[in-house]
Amino acid sequence: MQTVVKKWFRDKDSGFLDNGGGPDIMVRKAELVNCQFLKVGATVEFECHTGKQGLIAKNVKLSHQKGSNSPHKGNRSPKAFRFGVMT
Repeated sequence: MQTVVKKWFRDKDSGFLDNGGGPDIMVRKAELVNCQFLKVGATVEFECHTGKQGLIAKNVKLSHQKGSNSPHKGNRSPKAFRFGVMT
């Protein structure tokens, strides 16, 4: 699946992914594949599983889409990817 990061709490090493009109999807730092934290508005790919607390994202990785229609990017030039850091 693919969606955007809705919230990220660095002090808790976890956050939530947007799920359209449904309940948010929880993500933990331990499930991040190519980074150490997530930035709100970033696009990620993941596997969605159900758990005791609801929907949980696993194997979460950054999605590197060209020509993304993300409203957060505007007309800014793309930044270089730095391992472990969401830009």
